[in-house]
Amino acid sequence: MPLKEHHPCPYEMIMRKTRHGKTEKLLIALLIAAMLMLAGCGSSDEETSDAGNDEPQTVEFFAMDTYMTLSAYGDNAEDALVEGEDLVLSLDDKLSAENKDSQIAKLNRTGKANIDEDAAYLIERALELYKDTSGKFNIGIYPVMKAWGFTTKKYTVPSERKLRRLVRRMDLSALKLSSDGKTATIGQKGLQIDLGGIAKGYVSAKVLEMFKEKGIEHAMVNLGGNVQTLGTKPDGSPWRVAIKSPFEDDENFAGVIETSDEAVITSGGYERYFEKDGKKYHHIMDPDTGHPADRGLISVTVVSKDGTLADGLSTSLYIMGKDKALEYWKKHRDRFDAVIMDEEKELYVTGGLKDSFTSDAYHINIVE
Repeated sequence: MPLKEHHPCPYEMIMRKTRHGKTEKLLIALLIAAMLMLAGCGSSDEETSDAGNDEPQTVEFFAMDTYMTLSAYGDNAEDALVEGEDLVLSLDDKLSAENKDSQIAKLNRTGKANIDEDAAYLIERALELYKDTSGKFNIGIYPVMKAWGFTTKKYTVPSERKLRRLVRRMDLSALKLSSDGKTATIGQKGLQIDLGGIAKGYVSAKVLEMFKEKGIEHAMVNLGGNVQTLGTKPDGSPWRVAIKSPFEDDENFAGVIETSDEAVITSGGYERYFEKDGKKYHHIMDPDTGHPADRGLISVTVVSKDGTLADGLSTSLYIMGKDKALEYWKKHRDRFDAVIMDEEKELYVTGGLKDSFTSDAYHINIVE
């Protein structure tokens, strides 16, 4: 049977003239006209609401293999958005494992590369999460992703023998940073890294950091469902970030989180997958097996003031499964909160969100 690829959002391809005077292909959401502020094609969306007479400036573009929206209020918003788009594109260029000229691609190719402070920071944070999650967050998953075809979209189901070989090479103790953080080395044959599981959270945070430097007090960035907010809305009310239902036939939101100055990042197996012989294979790989993670969860949303942490943990907790994920939260409750949906369509909401999360569609279990 032929493979069937799932696309999480309805997009069409058009051509546009960019502000740089070049012609580029751009993916535009078919339903864009129906939304005041688009929150992208991931699992978290900023709800439409009345913010008074203030209207946001918005820029939309495609980068990091997803559709993105940056929105900001204030006199400097237009300049900040131009710089924000440039910042995202430049970080993508040097951090993407798929860009053959990037620092990460060179490291994967040669086993050694000069890196800048952005790459060094992300590798260091990735190694910390690898240790802290007992290996559930592992940027060495890149060869496994390639084996399944998620990097090329030439999907296939690898043999068990191949997956076992690739998993054996994923020991991140072979990944080293120099003492000055300017050089990275890989000492294990076959180990290759991909920062995609943590980079969007970092990039979003960097954009908001730049916004603040330009005097922006109210903003929202959405990098493919990776939502981060700056301040409140101009009227002083919190941002309302909606978590999409993971079910294609369900038009309801899974829930809504009221937040300010936080990242809201969701991971789920329903976001990217392909089908073969009637079986679905999603893109969140378990580093212990090399197979799509299968521990009874449908989606995990992490809320934190640390966007880099939220990005890495949304994947890690999904791989852990509900019980271990909640156990992990209890040990680190000062750093993040979470909304977890299991296969029984039950929502488990950690205590820090009990007054800011609501759902009209699903049963909520508060975890203290």
